[in-house]
Amino acid sequence: MTLDEYRKEFEKSSNRSISMPVAGTIIWFLVGLLSTQFSANISIYILLFATGGIFPIALLIAKYRKENLVSSTNPLAKLMGQCIIMVNLLWVVHIPLLLNAPEFVPLSLGVGLGLHWVVYSWIVNHPVGLIHAVLRSVLIVAAWYLFPNSGILAISCVIVLTYLLSIYQMLTRDITSTYKPL
Repeated sequence: MTLDEYRKEFEKSSNRSISMPVAGTIIWFLVGLLSTQFSANISIYILLFATGGIFPIALLIAKYRKENLVSSTNPLAKLMGQCIIMVNLLWVVHIPLLLNAPEFVPLSLGVGLGLHWVVYSWIVNHPVGLIHAVLRSVLIVAAWYLFPNSGILAISCVIVLTYLLSIYQMLTRDITSTYKPL
């Protein structure tokens, strides 16, 4: 198969790939909400454990949507899976931050868990992932500096908003687009 054929097959089997961002929206919304009810220290642990729930929730959503979240046949789906592994390797940064500088954990998790969006953009040949990753990263840093006493809430709000924008773009984009990255 050609790259374009693999992309078309990925698009068809993934049904616009919204299960992960919907699950992420749910989790980050809950994290933000819970951060208003608990101390910063407890909220960081809620954040750590809750983000581990994104993938299982995405699997449930994908099953309902008939979205093939994990494919063993399409190399582009395999690449996306490798990117998820890459993002999760950043836990070697998140854990030492938790132990030595916990105030940085919302920043590192917020940015780190969104890096795979760049590759998603290339796979689907659309800027949605680049927009998500760049907007998310820039706004997370701004929120972290602007709201130092409510970092988890501010970062959660940023991530929920970027997810909602991305979900909208994913649902409304032309999947036959000829976008070519620079």
